[in-house]
Amino acid sequence: MDNLSRRKFLGNAAKLALAGVVMPQILPSRVLGRQGVAPSGKINFGLIGNGLMMQLGGHRQYFSSSPDTQVLAVCDVNEGHMVNAKNEVDNIARGRNDIGFKEADMYIDYQELLDRDDIDAVCIATPDHWHVPIALYAIQRGKAVYLEKPMTLTIEEGRILADAVKKYKGVLQVGSQQRSDWTFKKAAELIRNGYIGKVHTINLEYGDFPPANYGLPEQPVPEGFHYDKWLGPTPWYPYNEERVRGDFGGGWRCFLDYGARKEGDWGAHHFDIIQWALGMDDSGPTDFYPAGANGSPYRHYVYKDGPTVNINAPVKNGQMIQFTGDEGEILVSRPGWAGQFEATPGSLANMTIKNTDIRLHRSLDHRRDLLSAIKYGSQNICPAEVGHRSSTVCHLASISLRLNAHVKWDPVKEKITNNSEAAAMASRPRRAPYFLGA
Repeated sequence: MDNLSRRKFLGNAAKLALAGVVMPQILPSRVLGRQGVAPSGKINFGLIGNGLMMQLGGHRQYFSSSPDTQVLAVCDVNEGHMVNAKNEVDNIARGRNDIGFKEADMYIDYQELLDRDDIDAVCIATPDHWHVPIALYAIQRGKAVYLEKPMTLTIEEGRILADAVKKYKGVLQVGSQQRSDWTFKKAAELIRNGYIGKVHTINLEYGDFPPANYGLPEQPVPEGFHYDKWLGPTPWYPYNEERVRGDFGGGWRCFLDYGARKEGDWGAHHFDIIQWALGMDDSGPTDFYPAGANGSPYRHYVYKDGPTVNINAPVKNGQMIQFTGDEGEILVSRPGWAGQFEATPGSLANMTIKNTDIRLHRSLDHRRDLLSAIKYGSQNICPAEVGHRSSTVCHLASISLRLNAHVKWDPVKEKITNNSEAAAMASRPRRAPYFLGA
């Protein structure tokens, strides 16, 4: 049975359950799109990359305890992280009365986990340089994917993965969870429907990481840490704990070898919301400028016939993003942040969107949105094509910063058109044997 038929079956089962018709929990494997015998109607997950993000992001706890899922396996190149993940998953499973307890299996090699027929979906929370290789392998094997943001390490990778998801009719949700927060959805809908007029300026702030230290002394590789696999397709450097450290304030995030620094960190969230609010999920900006260009003290990028986005420009009242139009203004942040949602005119704050207005995808739970897409065949809120376009903004902003140069982008052809050095940075060499699809 293909993925669409599988989701249709699960969707019909859910509807029957709501009507009071009890369905058996044991489903034949052909319903789940696998060979062999399926243990239950749960969505069977593997968790790949079990460091800081899997823990503090809540993914491990969520997919281990959701009534629709169970975790069968964990994977990490750090055996200490892997054992800790297995223990947490097993402890949660022991406390559930809706599944039979079986210890989670452990893998150092993600390919071995993904080659299992009984794995339906994976959550990938590795450093950024491993996102696309693992997700591509998963999609090619019919697994659904929850992939941490930013989706990619390079622009080229993004197009490869987005095309693969389309080719294999896969399901992939990028972890740009601000789309599932009501504040950002409300802001995006008001802007899309013209309630602040034509947007001409957008300011956002996300700071910076400390400079990467490429003079780190070599240290012994800790026992149980598979350092070469951690480096994967990136250049080889002597091991130092600072290079591989998971830290929201630095660590590996400081190094351009493994990500796009702040552009791929907080930038990935905020650029994504800007794309959404402007209706640019299938397109993007056209020009990226360094500070000092066009008489501006800020790095900035521009949409054709659209607004200028100022990076690390002051945002009123400590908010995250400030949209300014010719008829008003919207400031928006995450829950718990200063202000969270402000608007001018003030009446917009309590305004109800009209039925005739453009309505955006409604998701109150970003991970649940993926599960619904798996079960019912619905579209998810941040699929691969959207994730690729938002990641592209991250990489173009990073390239412009690194070269301190104007970068001109054709969002239709997806090409840098004015700078050969910048154009070469849309891709990266890959260290053998860690090639895409391997």
